Amino acid sequence: MEFRPTKIPVPEYSEVDKQRFLQEIYGVRKPAVLKNLDLGACMTRWTVDYISRKGGGREVKIHVSELPQMDFIQKNFIYRSLPFDVFVHRAAENKHKEFFISEDEKYYLRSLGEDPRKDIADISKQFPELAEDIQIPEFFVKDQFFSSVFRISSSGLQLWTHYDVMDNLLIQVTGTKRVVLYSPRDAPYLYLSGDKSEVLDVDNPDLVRYPLFTQARRYECTLQAGDVLFIPALWFHNTVAEEFGVGVNVFWRHLPSECYDKTDTYGNKDPTAASRAVQILDRALKTLDELPEEYKDFYARKMVLRIQNKAYSTDLE
Repeated sequence: MEFRPTKIPVPEYSEVDKQRFLQEIYGVRKPAVLKNLDLGACMTRWTVDYISRKGGGREVKIHVSELPQMDFIQKNFIYRSLPFDVFVHRAAENKHKEFFISEDEKYYLRSLGEDPRKDIADISKQFPELAEDIQIPEFFVKDQFFSSVFRISSSGLQLWTHYDVMDNLLIQVTGTKRVVLYSPRDAPYLYLSGDKSEVLDVDNPDLVRYPLFTQARRYECTLQAGDVLFIPALWFHNTVAEEFGVGVNVFWRHLPSECYDKTDTYGNKDPTAASRAVQILDRALKTLDELPEEYKDFYARKMVLRIQNKAYSTDLE
């Protein structure tokens, strides 16, 4: 079966300030591409040589994959460490004279805190010399700030489809990136494993294995250097670096701080109430196993109906 999904373009807005963002975009709870923002000196300074020189020789932990499609569920990549300046030059190459797996391997950096188990990623702390160059749009209250993640990708690298539990801005400083997004309402069609979709290749999915995927509505945009993508919490996204690219993701807490897991340094753990609900559901399903199959089927269906009647919102798109 040939897969030809309808592509819904992500709307674009030009020269958005905080007031316009909050009035016209934020409350809609849908992705939006923001163009022509003042992002600072990074737009002219961040060449490969400049970034590597400013970042220096500090060790960074990177993902290395022989395949361009990285899969976090099957873990088809390895973690390695390199001096930052060496990593940047390698990531900018198409063929490597020095490599871990093969001359075609792909690299991906997702910056971490000093102690990833305790500290969040913050470009102003991990890469202060580079942080001076970027002006992050102030579209949220400073107290809501959670993290600023520095990202660098090899050309052609595709990252798995996943959702985040916080709102975020993806600032594309250099390179071109294609982003495919799916609404939280389409979660039933994405074959989830935790916060990730099992459907790795969203362009040519295995429809025998994932037949419901055809029902997921596909939103898509291509970010050019200088574009900023607003990704609301819970929206699934899959990215392809069409060129070597450098960007910064800024996450903020849009729910009260007590809603979030205090041990979460990556910003990808479900809200504490959601985690408790899942644990309760798991216990309920385990209890149903005590019943004969016919009764188990009947009461499981009643549970599904109750969830649909009590928890599903009919007001969301």
